[in-house]
Parts: sequence; C-alpha cells; structure tokens
Amino acid sequence: MVKIEAVVRPERVNPVVDALLEAGCGGYHVLNVTGKGTQQGVEVFTGRGATTAVRAALPKSVITTVVVDSLKDAVVEAIIAASKSGEEGQIGDGKIFVSPVAEVIRVRTGERDDAAL
Repeated sequence: MVKIEAVVRPERVNPVVDALLEAGCGGYHVLNVTGKGTQQGVEVFTGRGATTAVRAALPKSVITTVVVDSLKDAVVEAIIAASKSGEEGQIGDGKIFVSPVAEVIRVRTGERDDAAL
C-alpha cells in the first residue's frame, strides 16, 4: 500500500477528485492549506504600469489517499493529468508525494490492510 499526497491549486481539486475516482481510488481527504514552494508568491499590479512581487504563502489544497500498490501508477498519472495547467504546465501546479504505508486498520471492524481500504 502507498500513501499519495498531492499538493494542487485549489481550483483543480474537483478535476483531480474526479480523476481519482475514475482511476479506481476508493477514498480521499482534502485539506485547504497555505504554503510556498518554487512558485515563490505572485506578482501584483500596483498601478501606473508597475508590478511588485509578493513573497507570501499561497492557497493550495492537499489531496491525500491510500491505495494498493497496483493502483499507484494509475492514480499518480490521473493526478498529473487533472492538475496540470495547459499542455506543459506552469510553476505552482503542485507536487505529488508517494510513501509506503506499513499498515491500515479500519476502526469500526478491525479489518486490516487491503481489506481496510
């Protein structure tokens, strides 16, 4: 099993969630966060043709899911396709983190691992 965390633009959450469901993902969590990465903020028009860079944390959304190993590649590709801006993408489109999960336990029934997903 693997845990997949995708940091995406907030306006891309619905397309990413739809893509996850199409890829066979059974469930997910969405958190709205702020942060700063490669994008380093935004440029703001200040008037009279001038712009200034604002180096502030930007709104992002983190979508987290845990899937069986066999779904990992399909889910990652679905996230990439749904969160990328345009053909080549843009800085700020996001990042995907994949990490192993040692054990999953469903609280209600006590089921473990694949049965708990």
